[in-house]
Parts: sequence; C-alpha cells; structure tokens
Amino acid sequence: MHFAYPPRKDSHPAPFQPRRASIMPLIRRRHWKTVALAVLVIITLVWLFSGSKSKGPRPVSGKPPVVVVTVFDDMYKNTAYSKQIEDNRIRYARKHGYGFFIMQASDYDLEGAPSSWAKVVAMRHALAKFPDCKYVWYLDQHALIMNPNSKLEEDVLGDKKLSEMMLRNQAIVPPESVIHTFKYNQPRDVDVVLTQDNGGITTNSIILRNGEYAKYFLDAWFDPLYRSYNFKTAETHTLEHLIQWHFMILSQLAIIPQRAINAYSTSDHGAQYQDGDLAVVFAKCSGTGASSCASQAERFSQQWHSAFGVDN
Repeated sequence: MHFAYPPRKDSHPAPFQPRRASIMPLIRRRHWKTVALAVLVIITLVWLFSGSKSKGPRPVSGKPPVVVVTVFDDMYKNTAYSKQIEDNRIRYARKHGYGFFIMQASDYDLEGAPSSWAKVVAMRHALAKFPDCKYVWYLDQHALIMNPNSKLEEDVLGDKKLSEMMLRNQAIVPPESVIHTFKYNQPRDVDVVLTQDNGGITTNSIILRNGEYAKYFLDAWFDPLYRSYNFKTAETHTLEHLIQWHFMILSQLAIIPQRAINAYSTSDHGAQYQDGDLAVVFAKCSGTGASSCASQAERFSQQWHSAFGVDN
C-alpha cells in the first residue's frame, strides 16, 4: 500500500512579522522614564542648593581673632616660672580680645614621642575648642610677650605688613638648600607663618590660619611615620622635611624675619631681641644655673610687667 506524500512546503514563506506590542505597556514605560528623569532633576537641585553647601568648608567668624597656645613640660607645673609665663599670655590675650589655651604636655598621649611634640597636638586641640578663631599662635613655654600693644592680626598678619615681611625665594635650610620659598606668593596664599634662626626652621613661634588646610598641615606633621624617624630635633626637623619634600606644605608657607615673632634673648643662636619686638624667646635655655630658663625670664620680668602696666 502506498501513502501519499505530505504536501510540499512553500519555497517562499511569508516574511516574519513580530508580535505587536500592546500600546498600554509602551505608554507606561514612557511614563516611568519621565518620572525617573523628574526625580533625578529634583535630587540634583536639592544637592546643589543644600547638600553641596553642608559639605563645604565651615566658614569661621574670626571670633576670637587669635588664640594664643602654650604647652608646659611637667617639670614646670605649678612653679613660679610657669605662673609668670601663663600670666603673661593671659594678660596679652585679654587686652586684645584673644583666646588663650594653656596645657601640660602630659595632657596628651604622644605614644612615646618627645614632649616637644605636644605643641602640634595642642594647636589641633585649640582649633577644635575655638572653631571660629581666625588664627592660632603657638608660642613656646620659654618665651615672654614683650609688646602688649602689638596686634598680631594687624602688625604681623595684615596683608600689607605680611607682604612686606615675607622672605620670598628664601632657602629653607640656608645657605645650601635647593628648596626655596615661592617667589610670587601673596598673603592670601599663606596659611602658615614661621621663622628661621642660625640653624634653619624654628617652631618656637608659629602661626596658623584656621581652616581645612591647618588641620591637614597639623595631621601631616604629627603623622606616626615621621615621629618614628627619630629626627635629631624631633618635630622641628620633621617640619623641615615636610616643607622641603611636600609641595602642598611649601606652597602655603611664609617665612618672615625672626624678630617679628621669635626674637632670642641672646645672639648665640639667632636674631637678638630689641625693644619694641613682640616677644622674646629663651632659646636653648637650661633647667638650672645662670643660663636657666627661669634666670633668663627674670632678666625681662620687670620690663614686661612695666609694659603691661603691672606692679611687679
């Protein structure tokens, strides 16, 4: 028995036609795209007008204009010497409406580093305690403010005055250093002000402008890695290293003449104090003897008391 062959397929089938999409899902998709775009625009506007502002640097009011910071080693705690220095700071600060911040080195955990590192932590602490101050001035425990009429923000940090004093193209470690301060920096570029003595950069007297850069600067300076290097003069050589090898630090730094904020009681190590200078520092003074810090302070005691109108 034979069966018929199945019918032969057409050699020319009809072209493929995709299934028609429903018009309603298409409308819904377009609707959600419009909603998503609108939400994105709203989020962007909210971020621009509120979120971006809240994340920016916090503006400072400049009250107080300056905070004077001093840190005492424990050996001077509750001594006549420390009381005289503290009284000197407080009288100067109150005369000009400044803040003052006086601490003991032992107040901070320096993780085994020399006590001189406490100055860095104290400046950071002062910025936190006085968030609206414009400047922080660290002045060493072995120093007296001698000119009560000198206002830091005008006589040192005023644009015209600072511009005149800035040592541009100055070797960081004179005379051989190949790294120099910037030639064309202006006062508006400066966030750190310090001086040099016969040995180079000094940290006896240093001024910071409050802001995000100051916090970065202090955090970088106090980095555990640098503290572990055991530089000969601890934090001073660390700062010298940072200035020379970190462009960001160098770019916002000003070196000014030593006598402006850091005159020495003798000429053995740097520029010597002269009447009218803002402060006198007892550089490299000892704990006892004729060259002790207390003995050097006594030399200037009557003079600063007289200048401040205080009975000695």
